[in-house]
Amino acid sequence: MEERMEEKTIKQTRKKTKLTIIIIGMITLILVIAFFVVTVYLDRLVEKTEGSIQLSVLKQKVDVITDANGVPKIQAQNEHDLYAAQGYVQAQYRLFQMEMSRRQASGTISEVAGEAAVDQDKYFRTLGLRRAAEKSYDLYSDEAKEVLEAFAKGVNAYMQQAKEDNTLPIEFKLMGFEPEKWTPLDSLTIGKYMAFDLGGHWEQQAFNYYLLQQFGEEKAYELFPSYPQEKPVIMKEKYVSVKDKLSQAIIPPAFNGSNNWVVSGEKTASGFPMLANDPHLGLATPSIWIQMQLQTETQQVSGVIFAGVPGIILGHNEQIAWGVTNTGPDVQQLYLEKRKPYSKATFLFEGEWEKASIIQEPIAVKDGATIDYEVVETRHGPVISEFVEDSGEENVLSLKWTALEATTELEAILQINKAKNWESFEKGLEKFLAPAQNFVFASKSGTIAYKANGNIPVYENGKDALLPLPGWQRENEWRGYIPFDELPIMINPEKGYIATANNKITTEDYPYHISNVWAQPYRYERIAEVLESVEEITVQGMQDLQMDSFNMQAKELTPSFLQLLEGGKLSKQATEALCLLDEWDYKDDASASQPLLFHHWHKNIEKTIYQEIPDSMLDLFKGKGQSTDTLLRKAIKGEPSAWLETYGGLQQVLLDSLQQSITELEEKYGETISEWKWGDYHRVYFEHPLSNVHPVLEYIFNQEGPILVDGSSVTPMAASFEEETGIVDHGASWRFVIDMATPSKGYHIVSPGQSGHVKSRWYQDQLPDWVKGNYHTTYLDSMTGEQLTLYP
Repeated sequence: MEERMEEKTIKQTRKKTKLTIIIIGMITLILVIAFFVVTVYLDRLVEKTEGSIQLSVLKQKVDVITDANGVPKIQAQNEHDLYAAQGYVQAQYRLFQMEMSRRQASGTISEVAGEAAVDQDKYFRTLGLRRAAEKSYDLYSDEAKEVLEAFAKGVNAYMQQAKEDNTLPIEFKLMGFEPEKWTPLDSLTIGKYMAFDLGGHWEQQAFNYYLLQQFGEEKAYELFPSYPQEKPVIMKEKYVSVKDKLSQAIIPPAFNGSNNWVVSGEKTASGFPMLANDPHLGLATPSIWIQMQLQTETQQVSGVIFAGVPGIILGHNEQIAWGVTNTGPDVQQLYLEKRKPYSKATFLFEGEWEKASIIQEPIAVKDGATIDYEVVETRHGPVISEFVEDSGEENVLSLKWTALEATTELEAILQINKAKNWESFEKGLEKFLAPAQNFVFASKSGTIAYKANGNIPVYENGKDALLPLPGWQRENEWRGYIPFDELPIMINPEKGYIATANNKITTEDYPYHISNVWAQPYRYERIAEVLESVEEITVQGMQDLQMDSFNMQAKELTPSFLQLLEGGKLSKQATEALCLLDEWDYKDDASASQPLLFHHWHKNIEKTIYQEIPDSMLDLFKGKGQSTDTLLRKAIKGEPSAWLETYGGLQQVLLDSLQQSITELEEKYGETISEWKWGDYHRVYFEHPLSNVHPVLEYIFNQEGPILVDGSSVTPMAASFEEETGIVDHGASWRFVIDMATPSKGYHIVSPGQSGHVKSRWYQDQLPDWVKGNYHTTYLDSMTGEQLTLYP
């Protein structure tokens, strides 16, 4: 009996096992089939670079040659077809990115993402980037409008084909919507968004105002980005309370900056000028830039452009090359406005009540009701007090900003693309108004030049944007802009090079105010040190300098820190840490332990001395690095600081923050300090916008995890990181080097790659190149690759 029962049990077990195997096999088969189907479907979405396509919007045949790195060269027989084809090709590579860019700038994300995006949409509707684009469109020449129209036609031609063929990017399927027609205003609005991303300094004004409200004048002034020799007018009354936080304001990263430099032929191995540029912006998948080449009988230009915009904004042609960094001037001004009681849109100005504009901005919400949203605009600009907590009913804050005015940057781009020398290039700059940028220039003929270009406000009586100004007094109005012919300029300097890294650009005798908030000088100092020390600079040397990880901040501060703590009562771990720092070559290399120590130490110094300030307000402290190092320099010289004395003075702050850093790092990386690595913490990750929605989407769109990388925010190899995670999310969005001995040949890195399609060979292929500094070469005159012909 027992034997039969046992045999029965064995048979049942075998049946269950067999059934389980069958079920697992079926599930596996279904997953394999699903994977195969998805893979085949995704393969259909990849950009087409060979064969032919009929494009009815064209007038004549267009050839598109795509090189091994996914860089398309568009060869057209007329200007209309050139820009129509550019729109078509950009849409092939980046349609989803273009769609989300115009939505973010226009404040229409809620239409496709739902309630979670409402506050963000309210902010961008309030700023009114699209309204500013509408005003700008009216200023454009007929020629520029034709370019915008042709570009839009090309984008729409691709959209129509993709809808008919069911080949829209997979992101549209996942989000459950299809894109609407592209318009010229979409391109201009994206341009306005880049002015937003490069910012101004209204957040610093709000922060300064907060300091004066919460701390004494003496303590507040210590953190002002430029300590005033004569104190600015301080309004004792709290007209508006900037308290705790800006609730929903979108704050761009501090110093969305860049490096650029140009070297005279007298200092180069080739005998011709060389130019380098690496704009520092947010790092994501896909890249903010798309690299392209454009050719007709009247122009041949190569470089990068924002996806969704025609032309080439940075790059070179057969005669010249150019690059930019952010000037960072005070182009934003907060105004305190006195509102008439019981009136939403009436404000005081010079003793009279003045009507403001009320703009209807209804916000459609996916799976929700449309929000009847209103924006109030005073004579200065939009009222942003909704985004400032506890702002009061009678008094509000408005924002005046050069980018909200009508400007003509695309007009400038079109002229620059065809420029042949400095004179024609500078003439094009007259149309480039916002954002203000540091342009460097090199020509085959030997000229090198620089100009800080754009609309930079002029204030009366030396007012310089340190604080919000009373909006009811005419004396606080801008008095126009620095005249074009008086903007900072330099042509063929004796030292043989020009470099900018968002550092201060003018001396004290310059007659106009530019800014109070500049990037810390360390990147510029290192660039200048290298350029001055080399007699015959090569292309490789220029590339090496873009990848340079030398930390001039550490070189300046570390010896003083060590001296101050020498002979003090230190723990065994602290002593070991200081010995390692004493041996450091000051390079922020991923394999070294010292950068991990130094950056955490500096971070905890700031945490200690600013602990009275809420984290939400520290987000507005755009000049924090500048102010911190100023406090440290003064304290090293023996000058007192209220922010340091509160916590025992500099020596005690250094000791406490060092020990805190060691404790934190031991918990994460073990007790052996010498085995710590900067790269264990400092890693780059080009995140796709849908990766954080679900782990499956993260696997699909970001199969390449974080990669350890050299550099930091203060090294020429710019790699800014989130303090909590160490993830590098801001840095060189494009690297470019050119020797004008061969102006048809450029060296580039566009990371993570050219394509926005996850199955494309060019999706994240340049990510390792970004980390290692491997450049690809493009040619204006002899480009080879796959050929696609577009027929009318």
